[in-house]
Amino acid sequence: MEFSAKQIAEFIQGTIIGDENATVHTFAKIEEGIPGALSFLSNPKYTSYIYDTKSSIVLVNKDFEPEYEISTTLIKVDNAYESLAKLMTLYEMSQPQKSGISSLASIADNAKIGEGCYIGPFTCIEEGVEIGKNVYIHPNVTIGNNVKIGDNCILYPHVTVYHDCKIGNSCILHAGAVIGADGFGFAPTPDGYEKIPQIGIVILEDRVEVGANTCIDRATMGATIIKKGVKLDNLIQVAHNVEIGSNTVMASQVGIAGSAKVGEWCMFGGQVGVAGHIKIGDKVSVGAQSGIPGNVKSGTTLMGYPAIDPKQFARSAAVYKKLPDMYSELGKLQKDIEELKKQINK
Repeated sequence: MEFSAKQIAEFIQGTIIGDENATVHTFAKIEEGIPGALSFLSNPKYTSYIYDTKSSIVLVNKDFEPEYEISTTLIKVDNAYESLAKLMTLYEMSQPQKSGISSLASIADNAKIGEGCYIGPFTCIEEGVEIGKNVYIHPNVTIGNNVKIGDNCILYPHVTVYHDCKIGNSCILHAGAVIGADGFGFAPTPDGYEKIPQIGIVILEDRVEVGANTCIDRATMGATIIKKGVKLDNLIQVAHNVEIGSNTVMASQVGIAGSAKVGEWCMFGGQVGVAGHIKIGDKVSVGAQSGIPGNVKSGTTLMGYPAIDPKQFARSAAVYKKLPDMYSELGKLQKDIEELKKQINK
């Protein structure tokens, strides 16, 4: 399927610079552009590629002004990256989708399946499950007893949703995600560790996306809650009774310990660790590999372990690499001081 620059500009409310009849049928990175491809430029680091790219159309921000001649057609928009996302969503929706329920799926007699759903082979849907409209369930998914799933969700292969958990509308669970496994609760006894039953659930509100092999544990009591619009990357661990506020995003390998509360619109880099039973405010940004041992106020930016102000962390890091030389110099100064003491005491 082909789209012209004119059609694209009308859809994303952009301004065309060049040939409005230029057409595209695929997407490509600007540095790997080919004829018939749509690319975008939002990061200034890639500006040099726009003068040589072979892509037929390039989305750019409205403030972009070329320094040299450009052969490709430009479409100027308020936000090139956001406009690209809209176009890619449109492209994905235009692709043919499977429909119907595979004869190889195992579905309990009292399960309720909404209209327009696809359920792939070897999926297991257990007693009392309720699934909304237009839900796309890939092969080998397991959905436990009494799970409720809203409309327009996608569950990729090997997703497991444990019993009684609730998933809202327009959620995406990527391959291998586990929703509702037992929280890590054990009571020490003279004979070892006694397992504490985890009788709570997990609630994913609307528009939550969970990355591949990410695990969200069920609550000991009550619910582990992931609020609307949260985006979790691959390989994240969310422990029992955690609450993550709306529109917060977390990169790969973040770990959130039990009963921590994370606010709205937070951004966590990869491998951030959060201690249990603490509260993190809204709009908190945390750099990769940082450790958060205590409460954090809203609007704070942190980096390091333990996490501190990024400027302090940068100064500390600059000193850290000098520590061997400083230690050696300190040793020399100590010897000099000892010599001075001996001379004074003579």
